[in-house]
Amino acid sequence: MKKTFTLFAAAITGALFISSCSLFESKDAQKETTEKVSAASGSIVYINLDRILREYDMANDLTSVVNAKAQGIEEDINRRGGKLERDQKDFENKINKGLMTQSTAEVQYKKLQDDQLNLQNYAARKQQEIQEEFAVTQNQILDAIGSFLKEYNAEKGYAMILTTQGDNLSLPIACADTTLDITNEVVEGLNKAYVKEKNSK
Repeated sequence: MKKTFTLFAAAITGALFISSCSLFESKDAQKETTEKVSAASGSIVYINLDRILREYDMANDLTSVVNAKAQGIEEDINRRGGKLERDQKDFENKINKGLMTQSTAEVQYKKLQDDQLNLQNYAARKQQEIQEEFAVTQNQILDAIGSFLKEYNAEKGYAMILTTQGDNLSLPIACADTTLDITNEVVEGLNKAYVKEKNSK
């Protein structure tokens, strides 16, 4: 999941660097300040995308489904691979003991080769399927976040909403007044909208 979040985060990282900034506050002070003070309309504000992806219920639900499916596919491939390995060892054992005619051995050997190729093709196909599902899930989450931010900013009227990643500020934002961090509001709004959407279905 962490890897998935990293892919999601990389998809919408901003492109502006804030050169003038205030001193960093502690995390507790930052949280308290963010909760009590809202940025004024027309401000350039920012969101911590990693936090949003960790705390957004829709992102957690969707990625959990895909991760569970990926794990199931991996277990299925391992099971099939284990059976093929046992069949190969059984074949070698019979050959070594002279329990199989040459013509039968040739047929069995060809079948084992076909089974191995089929397993490789199956694994590649399933890997492609799960990659596509991860991509679709990523797009669904990013689309939901983007749509929410448009509606949110229509009300707030900020000049720009930037994105940053990690527990500390990082490029494109080196440092900033913590009152410009609107992550808490965005996470809360996203989760409320998601609950409302689920209840309507």
